[in-house]
Parts: sequence; structure tokens; C-alpha cells
Amino acid sequence: MASEGLHEPADRMSEATIDMHRALISLIEELEAIDWYHQRIEATDDGTLAAVLTNSRDDEKEHASMTLEWIRRHDPALDAQLRRFLFTTDPLGPVGNGQSSLGMGGLRGER
Repeated sequence: MASEGLHEPADRMSEATIDMHRALISLIEELEAIDWYHQRIEATDDGTLAAVLTNSRDDEKEHASMTLEWIRRHDPALDAQLRRFLFTTDPLGPVGNGQSSLGMGGLRGER
């Protein structure tokens, strides 16, 4: 079993924790691939290459989405946060009194 990136001995962790680690590392790798393809698309002057790279980048987005969904289904706390913050039209940054419209002021000890 590959244990790259584990911060604790694998024999001290459950299979569920190791699987979550696998999923999180995979998500990171998919997001990095999206970034790499995006940069290459923007940098090239060859339209055909850009189209090929765009297709590859969008495949990585599909992989990242499926992996994130697996993680969400296995992490109730993350599920709750995703349900709270995703697919909203509320502003994401601070509003008015320095508090976020999404309740993130609590991270700074504010409410």
C-alpha cells in the first residue's frame, strides 16, 4: 500500500482514515492537474493544442468533482459545510461591519 504523505504510522490508523487520505490526496492531484492544463491552454498560441488541453482539463474537473462527492459522502462535517456554503448567491467576503455574510466572522472570534 502506498503511504506517501501519511503523517502518522499506517498501522495506527483505520482503513477508513487511510481511504480518506487517498481521496484527499487524489483531489489535490486533480486540482493541480486542472491548474496545469489551464496554464498551458492560456500559454499556447496553437488553437488545436488548446482544444486538446481543454478537453483534458475538463476531464480532470469531472474526476475532481467525483472525488469531492466521495469525500462529502464519507465526512458528515464537510457535508454540512458544503451544504452551507456551496451553490449560494450570498457574497463570499466581508460585508458592512466586517462580518462575512456567510457567518465566517466566527473564525475571528466574532458573531
